[in-house]
Amino acid sequence: MTDFLEKPVVYNPPRDPYIDVIYRDDDLLVLHKPSGLLHVPGRHPALSDCLQARVQEFYPQASTIHRLDKDTSGVVVMALHKKAHAYVAGQFEAKTATKIYVARVWGAMMDPEGEIDWPLGPKRDHMPRQQVDQQGGKPALTRWEVITREPETTLVRLRPLTGRTHQLRVHMMALGYPILGDELYAPEPALQAATRLQLHAESLSILHPADGRSCCFSVPCPF
Repeated sequence: MTDFLEKPVVYNPPRDPYIDVIYRDDDLLVLHKPSGLLHVPGRHPALSDCLQARVQEFYPQASTIHRLDKDTSGVVVMALHKKAHAYVAGQFEAKTATKIYVARVWGAMMDPEGEIDWPLGPKRDHMPRQQVDQQGGKPALTRWEVITREPETTLVRLRPLTGRTHQLRVHMMALGYPILGDELYAPEPALQAATRLQLHAESLSILHPADGRSCCFSVPCPF
């Protein structure tokens, strides 16, 4: 507790809307998580406000299946009972759930599309940062395609084929096109070019736990 008192934390998550439900049935709850809101609580008491806690105020049985970084916005699915949780979580583990992101990156990407296949691991002297680690990193694969080329930036669509920590942020930075507004990885010009991390989970496709039908949930990119 002493450590917590000695290290004040600045955390002002958005509160309007308190939660944004885009779909609900007997099995699933799908939400739009805003940028700036933690997905699950942090260790510090000041970091208790999060998407999971807010949702469980209204749906106590809801459980977290996957996560988005605090500063990433977009589609999140939660389960409303154990069977649904196991069914959907299995798709994430098997990498059959399809996640599509939109990002604005610093620089002009000339190729129309590409693939990044670089293993990632923790930067142990600068946690929670991650880095490309060709020797001891875990496999990480990202596919990308250009949406729009802008004067100094490029809007891209990203599909992570694996789910490593900060995968999209590190892969784009290592490729030479850091995501705008990224406080951990962007150099100063790219950091100052946006007031938030320009990364949004645009859509999520899964099989529904009730009958196996294919479902795609989406939230338009806000930037």
